[in-house]
Amino acid sequence: MDRARCAAWDATDPLGRARDAVLLPDGVIYLDGNSLGPLHATVAARLRQVIEVEWGQGLITSWNPSTRGPGWVGLPARVAAKLAPWVGADADEIAVADSTSVDLFKALAAARQLRPGRGVLLTDDANFPTDRYVAEGLADLIGDLEVRVVPTDEVASHLDDQVAVLTLTHVDYRTGARNDAAALTRAAHDVGAVTVWDLSHSTGALAVDLHAWDADLAVGCTYKYLDGGPGAPAFLYLARRWHEVASTPLRGWFGHDRPFAFDPTYVPATGAARFLGGTPPVLSLSALDAALDLRAGISPLDAEAKARTLTSLFIDLVDATLGGQVEVVTPREPAARGAQVSLRHPQAAAVMSALISRGVIGDHRPPDLLRFGFSPLIVRAVDVHDAVEVIADVLATDAWDTPEHRAPRTVT
Repeated sequence: MDRARCAAWDATDPLGRARDAVLLPDGVIYLDGNSLGPLHATVAARLRQVIEVEWGQGLITSWNPSTRGPGWVGLPARVAAKLAPWVGADADEIAVADSTSVDLFKALAAARQLRPGRGVLLTDDANFPTDRYVAEGLADLIGDLEVRVVPTDEVASHLDDQVAVLTLTHVDYRTGARNDAAALTRAAHDVGAVTVWDLSHSTGALAVDLHAWDADLAVGCTYKYLDGGPGAPAFLYLARRWHEVASTPLRGWFGHDRPFAFDPTYVPATGAARFLGGTPPVLSLSALDAALDLRAGISPLDAEAKARTLTSLFIDLVDATLGGQVEVVTPREPAARGAQVSLRHPQAAAVMSALISRGVIGDHRPPDLLRFGFSPLIVRAVDVHDAVEVIADVLATDAWDTPEHRAPRTVT
């Protein structure tokens, strides 16, 4: 597809309205929404309102509804209700709190308690490193749990009656490959195990459907495709069938059935709300709340369809333009990948540094992967076209081969 056809496609894109509010520097093509979503003007305005009016003028009274705002106390529940459709859940099955790591610890601990007498937590060797750290930390703490790590393509064959929990990432953070969550959940249930899915690299870009998967628990972050801002609160999903029996080892006062009764005895809140922790982070929750408003009326199915179009266009242009200088490591079948494409190049860090200096922002993962994320509400077809032209020029001219770009740098 040439640039004119890309522009014509963009003109009819029903999701294009969301891009109009994005605050990006001039000349920047942002292909890193799979790591950190950009700032929207409405989010910046909302934060000014919360800081200057609700906090600045209302002070502690802003916890309750008033003319200044809807009240901070109900903020976690309001955000959960807006987020739930993006993961195929009901609002009371979602708790928005803490970081992904903390939520994963709570979810794994709860899942383990649901299957007493079993001693294996199964995951794969492609899982995000932090997820494994958390699982191993839980195992060290409770002492009767083995974290078993197996190759991705062998997960199903390792499911047996000793497995208490299967925990996997829906989309591989390195390659963009997508697990068949419904099939693997079914296989886990067939041997009596429960599942905990990490949705960090899919929520907001793919049509995640936890109900259709029959998932048990899940977690995910909100600062990637959902554009909630750096360090935005994560979320935890608890299927309705576990609402009365699942428990969390981290029992915060906002997870109490009556948090403002200050009861010395813990009584869990109804549903996933029992997984809430301490005082909600009002500023970051407010930013996420405003970011989710931009998705009102947008279907996750439409978001995934656009992500497929953008990633397919990128792969086609890479094949046609880069002449074998890179290897596409992301699955070419659209249904088998997320909203990112990873390319292999032996000097990935230097190449990405050169791309960023020219306004094409992606990221790299050691030792040799260039990652590009295609946030469907943000990225246009012309961005994809122009980005590939810049990549081609950087590679053709060896623009990456300078001391500046070869210097060691922090991975983002």
